[in-house]
Amino acid sequence: MTQRKILGPTIGRRSFLAGGASTLALAACAGVTSAETVGIRAPNIVFIMADDLGYADLSCFGRRDYETPHIDSLARDGVKLTQAYANSPVCSATRTALITGRYQYRFPIGLEEPLVNRDVGLEPEVETLPRVLQRAGYSTALVGKWHLGALPDYGPLKSGYDQFWGFRSGSVDYFSHNTIGGHDLWDGTQEVHETGYLTQMLGDRAVDVIEDASKSHQPFFLSLHFSAPHWPWEGPNDLDESKRIQSSGLPIWIVHLDGGSIAVYAEMMKAMDRQVGRILDTLDRLNISDNTIVVFTSDNGGERFSDTWPFTGRKTELLEGGIRVPTIVRWPAELPAGAESEQVCMSMDWLPTLVAAAGAPMTPGLESDGMDLLPSLRGGKPQERTLFWRYRNLSQRACRSGNLKYLKILENEFLFDVVEDPLERANLKDRQPDAFETLKADYAAWEATMLPEDPEAFTHGANGADFADRFGVGD
Repeated sequence: MTQRKILGPTIGRRSFLAGGASTLALAACAGVTSAETVGIRAPNIVFIMADDLGYADLSCFGRRDYETPHIDSLARDGVKLTQAYANSPVCSATRTALITGRYQYRFPIGLEEPLVNRDVGLEPEVETLPRVLQRAGYSTALVGKWHLGALPDYGPLKSGYDQFWGFRSGSVDYFSHNTIGGHDLWDGTQEVHETGYLTQMLGDRAVDVIEDASKSHQPFFLSLHFSAPHWPWEGPNDLDESKRIQSSGLPIWIVHLDGGSIAVYAEMMKAMDRQVGRILDTLDRLNISDNTIVVFTSDNGGERFSDTWPFTGRKTELLEGGIRVPTIVRWPAELPAGAESEQVCMSMDWLPTLVAAAGAPMTPGLESDGMDLLPSLRGGKPQERTLFWRYRNLSQRACRSGNLKYLKILENEFLFDVVEDPLERANLKDRQPDAFETLKADYAAWEATMLPEDPEAFTHGANGADFADRFGVGD
């Protein structure tokens, strides 16, 4: 059996999760929560989240016009999740679910679709994934996008991260690092002005974090939240486009509906892929790849230049294209290489999964609506479950149980078999009335346990005035 390097006697890699978690739990009862204290080297964790990535925007998930070889290597060496979902079709809501391990609708910040210019955020007292890992002896860092509330009341350093380098808003220009509200680039709580293409800069900082963390006996948790491939549509050589849109005089210049192309999108994606390659090379160079968990996923489905095949729908919609996201996990010490899992999963599952992988105890104050994915990632039989979504624009509602999905848009209701019919074309509600009524009732029962929708919260969607493929959909 392959052996893990630990502080003291060696233990088998796979025996760690069987015995290591219980050992740490016993230590926690005695007031000890650090993996180092009980002599076990817990896995490092690098959690990479793209922004607005379509299901087929990676070549290993089907993209045809460019290649993402470094991200593809994660699938070759790890587990590809083919039925992974974002908790929401927009970013702030999904990020709330990711960091808390709960349905975002339990928190005021999770009702924002997404957060735009309101004094709302993730309350510092809310239990979070980085804080749980912090207590378990991890160093924690967020590099990239936060978008869960502004200073002085909210911020990454108030919610469990030891370090933060990135931006707080939903998007910034890739060159000037400006957004509609002004400049937005931070090192901790200090605004910084640095020159460079943002995707490259985030890669640079992530490499620095890993190199520094590797010098310590502590395991590390790095959240690397890219802005790519979110608009503005700017590749590494598009400085002139950056200047053009900022001088346009348009109030929401950063969206630039008159810009972008499939070619530009490809350059943005290839730039992000190169930075993922640098992260993987750094792990190899430091000889820590084997015991480092790398997760790659997206905060929601694709936007205007994305490929969401074989699904329809896009960001801001509860059709599969708006919420199904490409997801890959690599952990050479514990997980099979080149495997695929059909486990239905969601952003909020990463908290219980990574806490379990770290051998950290689920403390009394830590609750999760998610599930531990480790058994299925190891090749276990997928567990059936029921998942729920809602989105205020167009009064969208959805519930998936097994292969069936209940979907409501305005007053139109549907029942789809999203395995046999991923395009969501054949409405089965009259052919399977019992299943339709059951899922509809399940949705109503679940929604009654969540916070009500906030009429003051921002929401938006793709409309016919801005996007020709949404003709008939008003503003």
